[in-house]
Amino acid sequence: MDIAGMSIAGQVSAEQTGEDPSSGAGEDDGPRSARHRPVLSFVRRSGRLDKRLQKAWDAYADSYLLPLNDGENSLSVSDDLLFDDATIERYWGNTRPLVVEVGTGQGENIVAAALAHPELNFLALEVYDPGIAHTMLLAGKQGLDNIRIGQLNAPELFACAAEGSIAEVWTFFPDPWPKMKHHKRRIIQESFARSISKALVEDGVWRIATDIEDYALHVHEVLDPLDCLENVGDLSVSLPVEHVGKGTADQAAGLPHRDFPESERFEGRVLTNFEQKGIAAGRVIHDFTYRKVRAS
Repeated sequence: MDIAGMSIAGQVSAEQTGEDPSSGAGEDDGPRSARHRPVLSFVRRSGRLDKRLQKAWDAYADSYLLPLNDGENSLSVSDDLLFDDATIERYWGNTRPLVVEVGTGQGENIVAAALAHPELNFLALEVYDPGIAHTMLLAGKQGLDNIRIGQLNAPELFACAAEGSIAEVWTFFPDPWPKMKHHKRRIIQESFARSISKALVEDGVWRIATDIEDYALHVHEVLDPLDCLENVGDLSVSLPVEHVGKGTADQAAGLPHRDFPESERFEGRVLTNFEQKGIAAGRVIHDFTYRKVRAS
C-alpha cells in the first residue's frame, strides 16, 4: 500500500499483549490509573466555535469523535482503555492498517490522506475544539468513513496502545516551545518514542516534520540514540550542535555544526497554509523517518 510514494507497513500484528508501551518488556506497572501522567505538550485553551464549526460539530461528532476519554472535558484516556485491534474494529468496523496523526490542526493533511486511501484507517489526535470541528467539517463534506478523531493527550493514548496495533504515526510541525525552559514540554521525548515504537507494526514508521532548526536538533538528540527506532533518512543536513531559545535563535549560525541524517519531504503530506508560511519566512523544513527496529 502506498500513500503518495510511501510504503505502509503490513497488516496490524495479531499479537496483542496489553502491556504499557512505556515500560520495560514484560514489566507490570499496575493499574493504568496509577501511572505517571506526562508533562503536557500543550496549553489547554478555550476555543469558541463560530456558527459554521458549531454546526459541523453538532452534525458529525457522533460519527467521528471517539468516546475514549475518562470524563467530560477531560483529555485523559479512560483508565481501563486498551487500544488494540478490537478497539479499532469497534470504531472503524474493520482492522485495516491504522495511520495516526498526532496534532492534526485543521485536519487538511489527514482528511486528504483518508480521501486518497480508503483502504486504510486514520486517527486524528487533536486537543483544540476549532481544529477538531474543522476536521469534522472536511471529512463530513467528503462522506469519509475511514477517519476518526480523538480529543486526547496523545502520549496517554500510545501508553495504552497494544503492541503492533498501528501502521504509521505522523507528527507534523509540533509546537516548538521555543523558550529554553520550555523544551521539556516538547512532545517528542524518549518515553513517548518508546510507546510509539512498541505500538507500531514490524517495520512501521514514525514520520516527523518541523520548520524549527532547534527542534530538528532536539529530534536527533532524543530519537537517534534509541535502540527501538532507526533513522532511515538518506539526506545529510548540517545543524548546530548547541541549543538556542527564543531570542537567541540568530546565534545558531555561529555555533559549531555537524551533519545529521534526515529524509526527503514526505510526499503524503499536503502543503498546508502553515507550512507555506514557514517557507515564506525562510525557514527550512526538516523531515524525519524513523523505522521500528525488529526485535532480535
